Amino acid sequence: MQVLHDKITKLTIPTPFAVGDTHVYLLKGDRLSLIDAGVKTKEAWETLKAQLKVLGYHPNDIEQIILTHHHPDHTGLIGQFPRAETLAGHKNNDVWLTRNQEFFRRHEQFYRDFFISSGVPESFKGFLKKLEEPMHYAGEGKLTTFLEEHNQLPGHEEWQVIDTKGHAQSHLSFFREKDGAFIGGDHVMGHITPNPIIEPTRKGEEERARPLVQYRSNLLKCLTLGISTVYPGHGENITNLDELVPNQLKRQEQRAGKVLDMLQVEEQTPFHICEKLFPKQIDKQLDLTMSETIGQLDFLEDQGKVVKAMNNGVYYYRAI
Repeated sequence: MQVLHDKITKLTIPTPFAVGDTHVYLLKGDRLSLIDAGVKTKEAWETLKAQLKVLGYHPNDIEQIILTHHHPDHTGLIGQFPRAETLAGHKNNDVWLTRNQEFFRRHEQFYRDFFISSGVPESFKGFLKKLEEPMHYAGEGKLTTFLEEHNQLPGHEEWQVIDTKGHAQSHLSFFREKDGAFIGGDHVMGHITPNPIIEPTRKGEEERARPLVQYRSNLLKCLTLGISTVYPGHGENITNLDELVPNQLKRQEQRAGKVLDMLQVEEQTPFHICEKLFPKQIDKQLDLTMSETIGQLDFLEDQGKVVKAMNNGVYYYRAI
């Protein structure tokens, strides 16, 4: 627990995930709000209650919950606050929070088709079931308030909503101009670069989002805001954003350069590239490593450096 300001307190909660502990933020204003809600485990709940108690609060005192994005380590405990009448976030959270079965069927089919068209062999077919496992740690509910870019946070009018899609298609961050405070969820972290995760299309969308391209654009947008301190979802506070972001972008461009070098030798499927980029991680983290690989290919395609063509149901990329 860390009191950051007279109106902001960081609460740190354990998770069972490799990313480690997650942070939620208690925000005081016209309403007592919780930014994000950790993961759904007994240990997380007891830890959160204990930290609230030290501050003189009880879960019943929380009046609203505001989400940065839909991932399980940020939504797990949303159902534990009986007086939190407001659940706010980007509209794209809802299909996850409500366990929309039509969307979940499309999600599974999307990944099945995505793996096939990326050249993933049949030996990885069972990995699709693993994609469901993190949802056991996610909370269930329904948004009462949709937030989007330039909105003000309910009960906290000094905080502005910033669209920061990339890591997730539901991702928002919150910025306070007067002192440059930025509650960033998983958009910016000092110790790791967030993985821009591939997601299926939603109703009305013809093409999937290109999350790495989005992520880069939204990182650059953040450099224009005048952010002094980032309060992230994981890791330490960040006070050197102007230095961190260019370094992260440079590392990403270097990885894209490696992919381009591979494709200048011969055309390849996304899976073959993924094997070369992540030989140790691919077996256990196929979804994350393939998302990262497709992100680099999207970036190179956006830059006009590669093209893809389908052959027997599988995409092959080549350098131009």
